[in-house]
Amino acid sequence: MDFTPTDEQAAARELAAQIFGDLATHERLTALGSGSDAQVWKALSTAGLIAAVEETGLLGLVLLLEEQGRTTAQTPFAAACVYGLLAVAAHGSDEQRAQLLPGLRDGTMVATGAFPLRGAAVRADGQGRLTGVVPYVPWLRDATHVLVPAAEPERAGTERAGRGPVVPEPSGCRPLIGCFLLETAGLSIEPVELTAPWAAGRLVLDDRPAERIGGPDAYDDILAMSRTAFAGLQAGVCAGSLARAVEHTSAREQFGRPLSTNQGVLLRAADAYMDTEAIRVTAYEAAWRRDARLPYATHALTAAWWASEAGKRVVHVGQHLHGGTGADLGHPVHRHFLWGRQLDAYLGSGSEVLSDLGALLAGQEPV
Repeated sequence: MDFTPTDEQAAARELAAQIFGDLATHERLTALGSGSDAQVWKALSTAGLIAAVEETGLLGLVLLLEEQGRTTAQTPFAAACVYGLLAVAAHGSDEQRAQLLPGLRDGTMVATGAFPLRGAAVRADGQGRLTGVVPYVPWLRDATHVLVPAAEPERAGTERAGRGPVVPEPSGCRPLIGCFLLETAGLSIEPVELTAPWAAGRLVLDDRPAERIGGPDAYDDILAMSRTAFAGLQAGVCAGSLARAVEHTSAREQFGRPLSTNQGVLLRAADAYMDTEAIRVTAYEAAWRRDARLPYATHALTAAWWASEAGKRVVHVGQHLHGGTGADLGHPVHRHFLWGRQLDAYLGSGSEVLSDLGALLAGQEPV
């Protein structure tokens, strides 16, 4: 394994850090409220960072999402890249790639995903028409397209439509899950406010026609990609929270000395640092393995577990080390707390992904 960024990945990360750092300031985020930042999205598109993800791979995306997480910039970067650009590039047909990738690359199309499929919340008939309700889909209010997983009544053809890594096909322990892309124009979307400001919406589908993306392996691969990518985002959120806590405890004095010299503060900060590094390295490994076209399903679940369990510990520590200041809802550290708790449960809580990991290691598909 070699997680050393390539020159292209390092340059993209440096540019992303500059864009997020310049634009995602406390003042601008406060003014935005729960809305998304169109200026950040435009800057990412103009700089070519969205299109660059196709070349820098999943590891490159994880590096960029770390920089977003440090600033909690309110933009659908992760969703658009995973559920749009990378999903279509890996699993779309030649015609779909020609039709969709240009708009996804330049940011004129914004994709999101109704992942994961819980039970049979959405069902597809034999003609690819979808029916069901998804309680919330992140960034649905910003999206032009949404990728929806749906339970299918019977196995479809097994020919691969894309070029993504080969993963085991689902066993009989669960229904076949297909992935379907549809435009958001004309959909029934109700605004939903989440813990984090992710411009979410409630998706209602009633016999809605949709276009299939990929074959029977697409859902597992896209879900593993998204878990890896959002783990990278969580690593950045935690790093940003910890950086703020270090800055605060180094400047704040109690009994004539900085809080950072207190042994209890040092130990909590050290534990938070190790948790953050665990999230980062497991996300790096899962992303690197996918880019190298190696099996990575267990690694993606491992990264997701650390992002959930360790992530919530870190953002709690960040808030607690601010003392009474951390209880201020308008303080910058509180944003990291909200994002960390949202990411803790998104795509499966720690216990859920641990159950999936156990089933996978036991040679069974999760139900």
